[in-house]
Amino acid sequence: MGYPSENLAPGEVVVIHRHPHWKSLVLPVLIFWLATAVAGIAVGYARSSDMADGGKFWITVVVGVAWLAVAGWFLVRPLLSWKTTHFVVTDRRVIYRNGIITRSGIDIPIRRINTVEFRHGLIDRILRTGTLVIESASDDPLSFKNIPQVEAVHAQLYQELLDDEEPYDDRRSGQYRDPRRDADDDDDRRAPRSGGR
Repeated sequence: MGYPSENLAPGEVVVIHRHPHWKSLVLPVLIFWLATAVAGIAVGYARSSDMADGGKFWITVVVGVAWLAVAGWFLVRPLLSWKTTHFVVTDRRVIYRNGIITRSGIDIPIRRINTVEFRHGLIDRILRTGTLVIESASDDPLSFKNIPQVEAVHAQLYQELLDDEEPYDDRRSGQYRDPRRDADDDDDRRAPRSGGR
C-alpha cells in the first residue's frame, strides 16, 4: 500500500516508501508467544485441578483478561505502530510520520540536506537494515532507525540530492541539457538576422 497521495503536494512524486524493518517486531511477537504459552499452561492446570467449577471459571477469566492485555500491549500496539510509521522520500522532500493516536512527523526539503550517511552493525548487515542519518542546514543530524535496505535508500536519496542540484537534468527523457548551450541558443534566437528580406 503506497503513501497516501492526499499528503503530497500537487505534482510531488514518491521515490521511496518504507515502514520500519520487520526486526522491530521480533521481540513483541516472541513475548506474545511466551504469554500465550503461559496462559495455555495456566488454563490447562486450572481445568485439570480438583477445585470447584466456579474457581476454574474465574481463573480462566483472569488468565484470559491478562492474556488479552499482554496481546494488546505487546502485539497489537507494536503492529499498529509499525503500520503507521512511514519513511518517505519524494522528489522534493524527506517525510517521516509516526504515531497511532498522537501523530508526529518531520519534513526535510531535499535542497536543505547537507549530508546523508548510514550505519549498521553485523546483524543489521545480515538483515539488510540500519540507521539513516540526515544532516540538514542549520539543524542537528536526524537518525531514522530500522530502515529496510538502508544502503539502497542512502544511494537513492543521494541520487535525489544530485538531481536537485542539476536543474538542467531532464530525468524523464534521460538527456542532459548543457546550460551554456541553452544560453547560446537563446542568444541566437534573440540576435537579428541579416540579409534575406
